[in-house]
Amino acid sequence: MYSHQQEGFEFLWNNLAGTIELSRLQKLCSRGSGGVGGGGCIISHAPGTGKTFLTIVFMESFLKKFPKCCPVIIAPASMLLTWEAEFKKWRVGISFINLHNTEHLRKEMTFGSSTRNKDLIRAMKISSWTNGGSVLGVSYNLYEKLAGDSYSYKNIDHEKIRTCLLDMPGLVVLDEGHTPRCEHSKIWNTLLKLKTRNRVILSGTPFQNNFRELFNTLKIVRPATANSIVKEKFFADMIQRRNMRNFRGRSRAEDIEKLKEIILPFVHVHKGHILESKLPGLRQSVIFLNPSPFQKGFIDNLGTLASTFEYEHKVTLVAVHPSLILHCSLSEKEENSINKQELEDVRLQPEVGVKTRFVMELIRLSLSLNEKVLIFSQYIQPQLLLQDQIAHVFGWSVEKEITLIQGKIQQTRRQNIINAFNDPKSELKVLLASIRCCSEGIHLYGASRVVLLDVVWNPSVEIQAISRAYRLGQKKVVYTYHLMAAGTTEEEKYDRQVEKWRLAEMVFSSASMAGGEPKNKVKVDDKILQEMVDNQELKDIFKKIRYPENQTRI
Repeated sequence: MYSHQQEGFEFLWNNLAGTIELSRLQKLCSRGSGGVGGGGCIISHAPGTGKTFLTIVFMESFLKKFPKCCPVIIAPASMLLTWEAEFKKWRVGISFINLHNTEHLRKEMTFGSSTRNKDLIRAMKISSWTNGGSVLGVSYNLYEKLAGDSYSYKNIDHEKIRTCLLDMPGLVVLDEGHTPRCEHSKIWNTLLKLKTRNRVILSGTPFQNNFRELFNTLKIVRPATANSIVKEKFFADMIQRRNMRNFRGRSRAEDIEKLKEIILPFVHVHKGHILESKLPGLRQSVIFLNPSPFQKGFIDNLGTLASTFEYEHKVTLVAVHPSLILHCSLSEKEENSINKQELEDVRLQPEVGVKTRFVMELIRLSLSLNEKVLIFSQYIQPQLLLQDQIAHVFGWSVEKEITLIQGKIQQTRRQNIINAFNDPKSELKVLLASIRCCSEGIHLYGASRVVLLDVVWNPSVEIQAISRAYRLGQKKVVYTYHLMAAGTTEEEKYDRQVEKWRLAEMVFSSASMAGGEPKNKVKVDDKILQEMVDNQELKDIFKKIRYPENQTRI
């Protein structure tokens, strides 16, 4: 284990069991399925720094002392196969029961039509887990269905299952624990009903958008503490200020210091310095691109819409390539102003869109260095367009040299694609991925070039996306390219991102929390980007390039 993991291991024991002294632990073991520590805690280690391994090692030791604790891991569905593989990889001798994977258990069932009943299979798995000695893995959505109030079953006792999942766990780990942060969501309200105080949130980015969401996260892991601090006027005021621009000046710094002092005992922070010392490097760039004249005409004609979301959606698509406007909901005026046939004719011409033009040149130069490219977008239409354009330009086959991961893909298929992309011998060179469903928990260290095709409001989503490649196991320098269309609302969104990121850094800085060990930064040059900037044929597309603060770490 690395030093930050060792610290995290002791931190978990002190919070959940109250001690790391063996003599005191022996006394606790006879008292039941959990410790008598202060309660839940947050492991806020930077993405890609080994939170999964730390958790598995801790669970192994916790189960030895409290064999009847019935631990549960709740995670996004896409990450359960990763957890299952990690438990096997480290050979800790603990059975991981994946409640989503019902295939292998069906073979063991021999009573007729019931072999295809998922509810019954899951009930059997839960029954096996309650016997002790194993870890139950379940997605947030499925946990809400099984432990919530609204789900009904044809063949099993719903209330019994619900009681098992709420009352029996002596340890609950919430992977990407910032996920259930909305007070109106069913999963958030279901998690509040958990009986155990032993709750662990794993999240490299616990601060997402505002202090209301942060409070909701704290309430899941430490309900009593959250209820206490919300009574404090300074924090009540922070929650009310959803607009980050209304939270400035000296009062902001003072209030954040008060909050940090309160959460310090149950938050362990590691900002990812281990990545700086163990990995070849990270070079981040924010690139403002000039839309082509043809493209800019479409952006200018969008005007201002009553719906901000609808307008931003149109700008985001057209900023990639003008033909994508055909996938937007258009007004009658917009319908009449465009030539649909003309847009169809240029669909496979990347030079018509500034971002597609940039991506094609990046791929071409990356191939010459035998580097793989990972491209994130929040919408499916740009991904499908790029897949077709790349296959057309380079003469590739979809599913061979290039492929796509998006939300509807089957979990086993997704994992097979990930394995192929990470295999240096594989022919797969470019992977397009949904930033919403692939930005957390999966390993894509086969890529050394990462493109963020558009801008999202939440900076933590993009941090998580970059961390799919920049993580322990990476063998090359990782270069990231955050693309935005100059002169559009994407610039404003980026500025808001920076403000949120700075607030998150202030709240969860490692300088005054455990796990901080600053390292010297190593400057890494990007020869491919420099070659593109120096290329006379491409000079017209670049307006400016920014290199973010602390760009050698995320």
